[in-house]
Amino acid sequence: MIEFLLQPWPWYFSGPMIAFVLFLLLWTGKTFGMSSNLRTLCAALGAGKKVSFFQFDWKAQRWNLVVALGAVVGGYIAANFLSVSTAVAISESIIAQLNSMGIQDAGQAYMPASLFSLEAFSTPKSLLILSLGGFFVGFGARYAGGCTSGHAISGLSNFQLPSLIAVIGFFIGGLFVNHFLLPYLL
Repeated sequence: MIEFLLQPWPWYFSGPMIAFVLFLLLWTGKTFGMSSNLRTLCAALGAGKKVSFFQFDWKAQRWNLVVALGAVVGGYIAANFLSVSTAVAISESIIAQLNSMGIQDAGQAYMPASLFSLEAFSTPKSLLILSLGGFFVGFGARYAGGCTSGHAISGLSNFQLPSLIAVIGFFIGGLFVNHFLLPYLL
């Protein structure tokens, strides 16, 4: 039994669990999305005094903060207690491609140190990329009316056409960045 817990869980377990949680949310009249958690947190911390976007009854959305906390705690537990290795299983051709872009520890960890260590955040180039990336992700989530998780999980399961359009746009943008911009950024 313990060996099962230490391996990545297969789609036929994870998928139905996501569907079950989504069913519970829909049954209680709630929708899922992680970007709404940031709005709720900002409103709880008093951002509504300065920006009208944060002026809403955030207490009705407290459950969103529990979801965000659960994601953080669950990720910590999975990474530190339910994982045998910190390496992600990727193909040799992808490892070679990432090595050619300067990511020498590809395939050795979930988050390569060359991209995610504290030293990686100390260069002006990486700070600029992070700032611009954060701006575009935040702007895109707000402009699209939600984030990838909200549109792809909640929106598509509710058969919402705007969510389908948003998810298609997310994938097109991700493919474009990955194939055309990432090699120049690294």
